[in-house]
Amino acid sequence: MAQSIRGGIDLGGTKIQTVIVDESQKVLGSARAATPTGGGPADVAAAMAGALREATKAAGLKDTAALAGIGVGSPGAVDEKAGTVSGAGNLPDWAGTFPLGPTLSKDLGVPVAIGNDVQVATDAELLLGAGREVSSLIGVFWGTGVGSGIMLDRRPWLGRGAAGELGHTVIKLGGARCPCGRRGCVEAYAGRGALEARARKRDSEGKATDLFKLMEKHDRTRLTSSIWARALDQKDGLARELIDDAIEALGAGIASAINLLDLEMVVIGGGLGVRLGQPYVERIELAMRPHLFVDDRPPDVRLAELGDLGGAIGAALLVDKTLH
Repeated sequence: MAQSIRGGIDLGGTKIQTVIVDESQKVLGSARAATPTGGGPADVAAAMAGALREATKAAGLKDTAALAGIGVGSPGAVDEKAGTVSGAGNLPDWAGTFPLGPTLSKDLGVPVAIGNDVQVATDAELLLGAGREVSSLIGVFWGTGVGSGIMLDRRPWLGRGAAGELGHTVIKLGGARCPCGRRGCVEAYAGRGALEARARKRDSEGKATDLFKLMEKHDRTRLTSSIWARALDQKDGLARELIDDAIEALGAGIASAINLLDLEMVVIGGGLGVRLGQPYVERIELAMRPHLFVDDRPPDVRLAELGDLGGAIGAALLVDKTLH
């Protein structure tokens, strides 16, 4: 039985989520850790291994040797065969290429498969979550950045390896500077990293906000999804203004993807998407409508059913797909 049990790691810009699942994808144990803010890829890999060990203990297993394998969903450019990750801009000092798979495999003592974080989360939503009954969808993961995964005829559409970069769809020529260095991208208005940069700038200019007081109160070093949610609950004016901009940007970007591909469903996930929940999914759906070419037949827009664990569960699915 033990050899049907697999680990999954979802590597995000602010958190590392791990799970242990059985052959039916039931979660036996889970653990979460903060993503390091410095130190580089080796420190991130060590934090990932530590969180996976915690999940293994929570599942009642002696150690990671009991696992059939471990899947990892990572941002950046992923070479699945080599197990390397390159240019993960939302992670600390990760400008080059790092052998994440081999490093984790050596540390944890079992085979490791690597996939794109957003695509594995989208796969999981199609197979196990909100997209079970459709053949085409786009998973939009609203977090530190804005990523997406595309499923056509229930298969991932990867293009030449870089499909699904919804966050870098341009919605305003010459617009705000994006973390990618270009201007006018969806992520420049909606990504949590860009939102924090804009909030800091407005705060330094004297705009009243409790965002950073909340961050300090809750012992955070970044404006996490929970801090944004608390600020919105308190009707913080700057938080509402910036999130309103984010919703408009997401609406325009997602509508453009629907106009191009005519997909059946949009699934909204990611740290901010899941934390803000159904009311904000409905607001994104409303923001899409003015931009839809076929506006009398809009796609179904749903909140990711697998929640915060979806990316890690999707990563665990890589073990059977890649290693066996």
